[in-house]
Amino acid sequence: MRARRFNPLHLAGWLFADMLLVLALVAMGDQGDPQAAEAGAKPSASASGRPTPSKSPEHKGPRAVTRTPVKVSIDAAQGDRDRIEKRLRAVTEKYRGRQAAFVLTFGRNSDPGAGGAYAHQVNSLLTKARPDMFRNATTRDFWKGAATGGHADIKIYFYTYAN
Repeated sequence: MRARRFNPLHLAGWLFADMLLVLALVAMGDQGDPQAAEAGAKPSASASGRPTPSKSPEHKGPRAVTRTPVKVSIDAAQGDRDRIEKRLRAVTEKYRGRQAAFVLTFGRNSDPGAGGAYAHQVNSLLTKARPDMFRNATTRDFWKGAATGGHADIKIYFYTYAN
């Protein structure tokens, strides 16, 4: 009678299951604690005994990014930085007080290089036009074919708070 030999291939399934468990634990550990965020938003008592209001009582829940972008457009000649900045201020005025997560800018031009350069120029002026809105926002420059230049279509994805 022959003795069975140890085959490491039999442990492959257990190794896969253990690695999947570790991956799940790491993913769960990466998530924020909504109860701790809620506790931090409650007013605290000051030295006088009166509660001190929190800094942002209107925000509840974790921060997320909206799925639907806000679409705006500007028209200004390439290189006219003042006009681009003024147009950016004008088209984003009604969204004042919100913070952008990321921005996709499509520079229109018949030449892909010039269209991408125009989109880059527009994106470089976002923080100058609205510092609070576009601070730390991720931007991407794209080209969109058109007969003439000097036009940009902008998609802004804002942060939102889940309730």
